[in-house]
Amino acid sequence: MIPRLLRRRPAAVVLPLSAALALTVVGGTADGAPAHRGHDGSAGRVVATSTLPDVPLAAFGNGMIPGSVADDRGVDLGGIGSDLFPAERRGEYWTVTDRGPNGQIEIGKDKRRTFPVPGFDPAIVKIRAVGGRIQVLKAIPLTTSHGAPVTGLPNQPGRDEAPYTYDASTPLPYDPNGLDTEGIVRDRDGGFWLVDEYGPSLVHVSAKGRVLARHVPKGLKLTGADYPVVESLPAIFLQRKINRGFEGLALLPDGDLVLGLQSPLLNPDEAAGKDSRTTRLLRFSPRGNRVTAEYAYRFDPVGTVEPGQTKTSELKLSALVALGGDRLLVQERTDKGARLHEVRLRRSDDILGSAWDTGARPSLEQLDDPAAAGVPVLRKRLVVDLNAVKGVPGKIEGVAVEGSSTVVLLNDNDFGMTDGPGAFDARGRLVDSGVETTLVKVRLDRPVR
Repeated sequence: MIPRLLRRRPAAVVLPLSAALALTVVGGTADGAPAHRGHDGSAGRVVATSTLPDVPLAAFGNGMIPGSVADDRGVDLGGIGSDLFPAERRGEYWTVTDRGPNGQIEIGKDKRRTFPVPGFDPAIVKIRAVGGRIQVLKAIPLTTSHGAPVTGLPNQPGRDEAPYTYDASTPLPYDPNGLDTEGIVRDRDGGFWLVDEYGPSLVHVSAKGRVLARHVPKGLKLTGADYPVVESLPAIFLQRKINRGFEGLALLPDGDLVLGLQSPLLNPDEAAGKDSRTTRLLRFSPRGNRVTAEYAYRFDPVGTVEPGQTKTSELKLSALVALGGDRLLVQERTDKGARLHEVRLRRSDDILGSAWDTGARPSLEQLDDPAAAGVPVLRKRLVVDLNAVKGVPGKIEGVAVEGSSTVVLLNDNDFGMTDGPGAFDARGRLVDSGVETTLVKVRLDRPVR
């Protein structure tokens, strides 16, 4: 065993698949299940299901950075479903956690954001799915320029939610290094690109997890971070809704990145963002370290994405997948429903630098019908309505395409947490929601690429 004093620098960790960290569990498969067809998309059927077992979060976190998690309050490893990107071998995938276990508790009229395991460090996680088993093959902690954990704590007072302890009784410190990571892709050099909800931002990370650069909107003025912060994104993205920043990320064949904003901007105000069905995509050139295009993306009505749902604010864009050329697979979802669409990024649809990207009134988000107002909106085609596929879990955030006609889906189980004072018992231990991290493969009856 390596002496503790010699294990100061966090590094990529290959977790043992035995004892407490034997991350293997037998789940069921759904071979032979009947196919279900969406209204105008492809039919699909679940052909495999794999589940992540219960692993103490302290064992996981301290395996990466010793001493980082003093008390996991009974929380298990979860939250790895923020995105999914194919690894080198078939059946293996790169995933990323979000900021860690968090919830909300109402204290009077105040909704407080809780962080029951504030020492948790977001991580890039490589997994393997074999039949009904999920195995964690590697975990890479995200670190600053000097090797410290970035943490998942909010960055700026007045802009981000104030962090509190698990019971919402005691304030926690803000952390300018903190990241609420979501989408992930791996570049040709072996490093990673991630997106983050706080900035919102695009984050370049080395193969060992060190943050090389964080690209944020112009005017963010984030100070005190222990890594380079570059104001290279359009200033209008400062108007992101709290906890609804960048969520999807795709790597195009030419090396460009496409970033997806989870929800419409609060542009010019909260009411506009709450009622809007128009969100935005950005195209970013890693070679030039700059944004090269911006696109308007229009959600389906919320009752189409989740039958019976009436709150437009429940609509979210959670995943982007490159299909070849300038084609993308885009996931629209609520927490209980999801649909996959194909779009093509045409030059004629670029709104970067236009009135819709600056100060137009009415704003893009205020328009009931952007196309009728002359805004170029991405045209889309339904690929599959996942509501019509039996066996798909809720809150899908990770999407990948395997082969020509298999879609791989991974949910975010929120570390088994729920909101409200009942999330923890009288001893301060988690009352688990029972929602498991689940990976499913859906075979379509038509090629998706």
